[in-house]
Amino acid sequence: MATPETRGYKAAAYFLRSIFGPATRKDWHGAENLPKDSGFIAVSNHVSYADPITLGHFLYLNGHPPRFLAKSSLFELPVIGKALHGVDQIPVYRGTSRAKDAVDKGIEVLRRGDMIAMFPEGTLTRDPDLWPMVARPGAVRMALDAGVPIIPVAQWGAHRLLAPYGKMFKPFPPKTITVVAGPPIDLSDVGDKRDAETLRNATDRVTATLTAMLADIRQEEAPSSPWDMRKGGRVSGAES
Repeated sequence: MATPETRGYKAAAYFLRSIFGPATRKDWHGAENLPKDSGFIAVSNHVSYADPITLGHFLYLNGHPPRFLAKSSLFELPVIGKALHGVDQIPVYRGTSRAKDAVDKGIEVLRRGDMIAMFPEGTLTRDPDLWPMVARPGAVRMALDAGVPIIPVAQWGAHRLLAPYGKMFKPFPPKTITVVAGPPIDLSDVGDKRDAETLRNATDRVTATLTAMLADIRQEEAPSSPWDMRKGGRVSGAES
């Protein structure tokens, strides 16, 4: 059973909606694909620092208050840190002995019936044309370990509110934000396997699904292979 929203969560949601609501025009589809009887992970492409707000807006107004994984350093800031703790967000301690804490907390959140929103790329896309990059396997591993579905949610338009790596918020004129939730990604063939190759193939399936959905939104042909940030260019499916 999902956890009831705290007063802090409701207050934060109201504050963000008051800012982003007038600045956006909703072009939302696929809410029927969001599970109502279990926890789940919503995965999305990532082109702007405004993405968590636009994705969160879609999920929240469709009855799914999202939990995000955020850098642990943000939780140490005086005001922001208190706010993040108050809305039940999950700190990520990268490169430390506590790195697994986020996974354990995430699985706890999912098993109690709540949902988590994740950007599998782990950072803003470096693709010159803003297509999804090669993703990290964390979302797949967490979903498999918690026994919950992965719902792909492609979005487009937040970069017009806030350019990639930009600092200037542009609320006027209002920007159309397209968000589309698809059916669960089929990972039934994975079973109990957790080896690197299996997780890599399943994660590539997530990337391919989001890319195809984004191509439909943009009405453009997607590249034949994703951008690999580690290599600074596109790679074939076999190399990713």
